[in-house]
Amino acid sequence: MTIATRHAPLVDTAPTHARQRPVEEFSSTIRAICGNFGIEPSLRGQGLVAGTASRLHLSRFETAVVSCDAERVMRDARMIRDDPGGHLFLIVQDKGTCRIHQSGKSHLLEPGDMFLVDSAQPSDFVYAGQHARQVSLHLPREEMLHRFGPACTGGLGIDRDDPLFLAMRAVLAKLFIEDAVAAPHLGEALLSLLGAYLRCIETQTGMAEKREEAVLSRALAIMERRCHDAGFGPAELADDLAVSPRTLQRHFSALGETASERLMAIRLDMARARLEAPASRADSVSTIAFESGFNDLSYFYRTFRKRFGVSPGAARPPLSP
Repeated sequence: MTIATRHAPLVDTAPTHARQRPVEEFSSTIRAICGNFGIEPSLRGQGLVAGTASRLHLSRFETAVVSCDAERVMRDARMIRDDPGGHLFLIVQDKGTCRIHQSGKSHLLEPGDMFLVDSAQPSDFVYAGQHARQVSLHLPREEMLHRFGPACTGGLGIDRDDPLFLAMRAVLAKLFIEDAVAAPHLGEALLSLLGAYLRCIETQTGMAEKREEAVLSRALAIMERRCHDAGFGPAELADDLAVSPRTLQRHFSALGETASERLMAIRLDMARARLEAPASRADSVSTIAFESGFNDLSYFYRTFRKRFGVSPGAARPPLSP
């Protein structure tokens, strides 16, 4: 899979032969994974839907992969009353097409496209009886509201021509192929890029200014790649981006933090993931600290305890009896 293209599928591209089953059975599966949605089978389906739905975890996000040939899938006001919307669904069209209606807007999704659905608002997914597959990241709605404000609600198509779209697609693709150690900071990078995109929408910036925002996405990618190097810091990051340190800080101030604070968070999250991983049981705390970009062990212990409330040793799971 090539992660640089927006059309590359996120999940296995082998053909799936979903069995046909009664629409009530498929509705029950969707309800267990995504919440209350109504399924309308196509006329030729005669009350049957060929579909699958499965759940997986990407970073800290519960994620659903849904495939079906329904006429439409909808969520109305009654369903929302019975099942209050607790999430925003970041939908990635992985195969086929779908037209999404929400908040008076209509958006056609083709392979690779993304749409942020608000589960607290009625929505309508139209497949017209054609087989389609979608990946849906479930983002906690209240947390996203607190983090991004109302710009993230009501349904939003992600502009495929925006540089931040390509950055989000690349991070999503890496989430599907990287191991658990990389997942925490990749998940945070995805939210940061989504936040940058929403800020562009909210402030009605033009494309030139949006491209400037892409500096942040490149900065995050470089941080992920070079964070293991203890000699790498904000000055080296600014050099890699060919911007001044002051310009770099301006971009990170939009996230409410400095470049140093973000780099420290990435390194600490990486170290914690290594400490908690059974495969790293034989590695000493000092080895993990140095391989996570720290060259001062006492500083590592101090910052780790400050961020997580426990010492690095206490973060390791107990040995099985």
